Amino acid sequence: MSWIDEKAHLELARIREAREKQSYPYFREFESGGLHTTIGGKPVTNFSSNDYLGLTNHPKVKAASIAAVEKYACGLSSSRVQATTVEHVELEKRLAKWYGFESCLVFTTGYQAMIGAIVAFADKETTLILDAYAHACILDGTFMAAGTPGRQPEVRFFNHNSPKSLERILKTKERKNAMVLVEGIYSLDGDMGLIKEFVEICARYDAVLVVDDAHGTGTLGRRGTGILEHLGLEGQVPVVVSTFSKTFGGIGGILLGSNEVVEHVKNAARSFLFSASLPVPVVAAASTILDMLETDGPKYVKELHQKAEYMRTQLTSAGFDLGASNTHIMPVMCRDERKTIFMHTALLECGVLMVPILYPGVKVGEERLRVNITCGHTQEDMDNAIELLKSYGEAFFVLSGDEIGPYEEG
Repeated sequence: MSWIDEKAHLELARIREAREKQSYPYFREFESGGLHTTIGGKPVTNFSSNDYLGLTNHPKVKAASIAAVEKYACGLSSSRVQATTVEHVELEKRLAKWYGFESCLVFTTGYQAMIGAIVAFADKETTLILDAYAHACILDGTFMAAGTPGRQPEVRFFNHNSPKSLERILKTKERKNAMVLVEGIYSLDGDMGLIKEFVEICARYDAVLVVDDAHGTGTLGRRGTGILEHLGLEGQVPVVVSTFSKTFGGIGGILLGSNEVVEHVKNAARSFLFSASLPVPVVAAASTILDMLETDGPKYVKELHQKAEYMRTQLTSAGFDLGASNTHIMPVMCRDERKTIFMHTALLECGVLMVPILYPGVKVGEERLRVNITCGHTQEDMDNAIELLKSYGEAFFVLSGDEIGPYEEG
């Protein structure tokens, strides 16, 4: 047995123990797609899905993907350098127009889009400045850039959503250029980034602001184009990264910026140049959902906000702590690992999936259930989940009384 086997065995001790106790909560095997699925033959309503507008299983989306399979098969067997289709280019043009940017580049995943944007620009003259709660794609892109010989940027972190902390770092940075990396909505806490304040600070210090708006696409702004529309900041953020894996019902990354910024990333980002091209059936699905958003975006956004407000009101009035959330992402804070696992297991037995988020995903004492509201959840789904949460929240001593208003701006 090699050292990697020994290391793996040692590192897996916690997971082994959880499986022996039948309390390991992850990698549940779905037997069908969508918000309403089956696990182990039992019907389950998924409240941890990122299918925010409930369009992934729309018949038009499926039909478009099937037609693309007939034309292009499931993959193109190469990277975009030699496997770009007219469908890829047309979708990029449409996305740029819809979001209000000059140009767009579609990656195979959102993770790769963020990594590509960071690594393409960060060098020894750059200070990368990250929110302390930055997503893994931002962290990994930063660490990859920092580990590139001859290009190592300075790396700094500022306190989560703190304009004062950001400004202190911009005043003391050691490199000529600065790139500030934040999120529109933070996926574990459901709170919006203070983008308006960050735009003002970055303008004062000639820093480039990059916003990961993966969870804002389709959910914020009247038309659903995200946090910039929601806050009236169109044209004031130079780079936005988003994804197809939430609202757009598939997988894929979106990079938005000026023509030359996007062209540079297109020719310099290793995560773009050396990764297989996004399969055309996924492109077709995203294009079809974009059709729906162009026509009915305001209707979907309004419905999502109404359902999220209903769920929030019911949960906070019952005494649940939703942390810092002010969006459709509203974690049910249990603040104890055993309570979180007990809640998850009891709910799943009753056909409701709310995935537990535990250390090291969050700090000890901040354990929570991931609860995302979507347009695909029915009134019956929400009411059933609320009653079950109340019942088990009381049984496992999870209830408290913290409230925060819905969709407050910064």
